[in-house]
Amino acid sequence: MDDGVVDRGLTDAELTALALGADPEAALDADAVPMDIYLAQAPGLLPEWYMPLGVARPVTGWKVPVVLVIVATFVVLEALGLCGAYGHIVVG
Repeated sequence: MDDGVVDRGLTDAELTALALGADPEAALDADAVPMDIYLAQAPGLLPEWYMPLGVARPVTGWKVPVVLVIVATFVVLEALGLCGAYGHIVVG
């Protein structure tokens, strides 16, 4: 069923009127696709060339220990009730 609804750029009021005027008991078209299958085939919010998926790569060397020390420091400061987020350690 191609009635040109997609091509027109409808307003919210027009879409609401179409939804309220639709017959909930109408039979589905023979070429209707279930929503979960359609959404799985549809591209994401951004095209692949604009923001490709992240690639996990192993982190080795000095980076892991440094990050762990920084995170542990903030956890200990938070556990002691100190705030070190702005560079100065202050109470509360």
